[in-house]
Amino acid sequence: MIKEAIILAGGLGTRLRSAVPDLPKCMAPVAGKPFLSYVIDHFRKEGVERFIFSLGYKHEVIEAYLLTAYAGLEYECVIESEPLGTGGGIKLACNLIEGESALILNGDTLFKISTESLYEDYSKNKVACIISLKTMKSFDRYGAVEIDADGYIINFKEKQYYEKGLINGGVYLLNVPAFLKLNLPSMFSFEKDYLEKQAGTKDLRGIVQDSYFIDIGIPSDFELAQRDFLSL
Repeated sequence: MIKEAIILAGGLGTRLRSAVPDLPKCMAPVAGKPFLSYVIDHFRKEGVERFIFSLGYKHEVIEAYLLTAYAGLEYECVIESEPLGTGGGIKLACNLIEGESALILNGDTLFKISTESLYEDYSKNKVACIISLKTMKSFDRYGAVEIDADGYIINFKEKQYYEKGLINGGVYLLNVPAFLKLNLPSMFSFEKDYLEKQAGTKDLRGIVQDSYFIDIGIPSDFELAQRDFLSL
């Protein structure tokens, strides 16, 4: 099973500033709680026991919250002294991972996947990375992901309007030693400089999960999350 996770929570959150001007994006209050808490709580229920938080912008706010709200949680924080991009943040945090594999999560996105299904695919196929994919209809905010009949990712398509397609749900299971062996730079985009370069190889798979998904990165979806989470 998957026991360790990296949560990326270092972004500036510029698109959400109009709704949440003074907080890191993952700390935006949703139904009375920081959004980050929903991410942590779901993946704890899925069996994750240890978290590495990759922090940057206003990291003190997140650290203070974790100290009080999650005093019993096994976790460590790494702090970006300058923005490193998603790839750089992951690489920095990977140095603290103890096992072979780790979940990679975004602090502003909740995709309620089954980690058991993700791990089964990983164990069976022995790939470098698996992406959790979500079926979406009538969308233009995300690019689309193409997979072949065996589940290997063959292409990432640019953002435009799609009637239906698969999107990258922002949850990955990563083989940490394989990733670190690539000697990628300290600052890079995980999506552009790693994932897109692995497309079409036998090192990158996708698994489709029809689970709840929300990304609070823009004000309209932040408001949608408020409504969705009131019932929790």
